[in-house]
Amino acid sequence: MTVMDVRPVIRRSTLPAGPPAIITDLYAAFTERGMSLVDVTWEQQRLHESRRWSVVDMLAAVDLDRLTPTDRMLVWNAGRAELTTKPGADRLERQANAECNRWRETDPTVAAIMEACGTWSRYWNEEEAHHETVFNRLADLSGMEPIDDATFINFRQVFPDDDMLRTLVLLAISEITAAVNYGQCQHVVEDPGLRRIFKQVAADEIQHRNYFVAFAKALVDSGAYHAKDAFAVAHLFLRSDGELQGSARDRLEDRGTHVNWWDHLETKDMDYRPEALDKKEQLVCGALKKITGIEVHSREEVEDTWLDLLGS
Repeated sequence: MTVMDVRPVIRRSTLPAGPPAIITDLYAAFTERGMSLVDVTWEQQRLHESRRWSVVDMLAAVDLDRLTPTDRMLVWNAGRAELTTKPGADRLERQANAECNRWRETDPTVAAIMEACGTWSRYWNEEEAHHETVFNRLADLSGMEPIDDATFINFRQVFPDDDMLRTLVLLAISEITAAVNYGQCQHVVEDPGLRRIFKQVAADEIQHRNYFVAFAKALVDSGAYHAKDAFAVAHLFLRSDGELQGSARDRLEDRGTHVNWWDHLETKDMDYRPEALDKKEQLVCGALKKITGIEVHSREEVEDTWLDLLGS
């Protein structure tokens, strides 16, 4: 029988110093700083714990009698949008696992990046569960139209798989869309408790965006994925009739596979829409620079760069 050697293994700490934060240079962390997946998971856990908040406490601070019709409509739409996020997290975990297995023999570092991404998806899933429940419970409490079980199940359809870099860029842009929308909402709602909810959820979405950008950057840094795919997805969103236009577009896709509620935003007789398209465009351009190192400033430059990269 082999006896396990339980003597401590002495190694120099490779963990970042200071408060918890996203590891923005993940490829270098694995290849240059010698961080392990256990190290990366510890940093993910530290940040997750530092940002936890209570749905129950947040709801208790909302004065339902102060909510305006606009407040209620924004909450109602947010709840339906957030129902569609769990399928994204489920898909990410499944796809990251498949990609990890695909790369583990030929490029262990890329496999580790994929595993780190899949591991983090559990935190993303939990945080998105907070968003879904806080908005839908608030919609119920304020007397909005309820979500029936058939709609709930329909909104849980899982997105089709794609190239992993394309997936991460798509998710980063989706989080930008949500963060800007919620940031806009907090400026028009009147109840302080509801404003706090929108502010907290927007901050969560920005953190999720930063994680997706970090994972995407690591894939590009590895050389296993090409920057052109990041720009292809950005162009899909930013073009004149692109996904970033949301429900304002004249023509909406009949996807048949999954639901994107931002395509179906309903404001009934109200004129307000939390679009802020210019801000979203600039945030997408900023994300592309962090992921690829290529600087662009407009949707026209994104398209031109994508076309240039196609020929490279």
